[in-house]
Amino acid sequence: MARPSAIDQWPVAADLLEAITKWQNWLRSEKRSSQHTLASYQFDLNNLFQFLNLHRSKQVNLTMLASLSLGDFRAWLAQGTSKNLQATSRARAVAGVRNFFRWLDRTGQLHNNAIELLKLPKVSKRLPRPVTEIEASDIVALAKNVPLDSWIGLRDQALFTLLYGAGLRISEALGLRLCDLAQKDRITVTGKGDKQRSVPLLPICYETLTCYLKACPYPIEAKGKIFVGVRGERLNPAIAQRHLRLLRRQLNLSDSVTPHALRHSFATHLLASGADLRSLQELLGHSSLSTTQLYTQIDAQQLAKAYKAAHPRAK
Repeated sequence: MARPSAIDQWPVAADLLEAITKWQNWLRSEKRSSQHTLASYQFDLNNLFQFLNLHRSKQVNLTMLASLSLGDFRAWLAQGTSKNLQATSRARAVAGVRNFFRWLDRTGQLHNNAIELLKLPKVSKRLPRPVTEIEASDIVALAKNVPLDSWIGLRDQALFTLLYGAGLRISEALGLRLCDLAQKDRITVTGKGDKQRSVPLLPICYETLTCYLKACPYPIEAKGKIFVGVRGERLNPAIAQRHLRLLRRQLNLSDSVTPHALRHSFATHLLASGADLRSLQELLGHSSLSTTQLYTQIDAQQLAKAYKAAHPRAK
């Protein structure tokens, strides 16, 4: 995705410019949307306005937006198809534009229901690809032996143990502060939209974190990040991803083994052991249960595979 231009450079009138600014402030303060979400929405909205500027041959304003028909929105979406944009990108664009139009409607600035009638491009939901329990154990065991500096190995071991043992996103793990580790059996996690949740901490997770923190050459303040790089700064996720790539090559594992795959494995293995979906939703920090339900499909696939391998009539 190209970097979005500043909104004062967009082909829009002053009334629309003011509305966009207020909407973005609302997303930031009320919805607590991430910078990535804000940038994506900004890019997609600008894309619509660039299209309308040519499509209607005049500057875009609130009056024009109120007059847009379903055909106009379809033409905009078709432009994305002609540029070979993936279905996921086009679906995301519609979601961002809908968000803006709904906000305009709620704030009484205009009403146009045409965007709600626009059919979303079909997006195939890719199921997560978890690692096995043995593979997860091998990754954790080997992690501390790969880097030249022993404390970095202990850091990686603690990080990967936490991703698999607590089901954290890589951004959540790298955002942890020392004060979030106030208890031995629980950790406070700040997830998407700055929403906090308390996650149970396995003894092995606490042990590996403690070993790493004792070996770390940099003093970490109470509000300092737990995971740091070679110069003592917050660990870059690209470094963690690179180190896991090295591990998977040594262990001859699939390219699908990523930090996020360890989180998927946490969920899949818990579900296979009898965890209920609601508890799993809380542990993973999913806002929607439908996201968590993806793991039931994985479990069903594994069950079918085991059935075919074991049943006499399947051979």
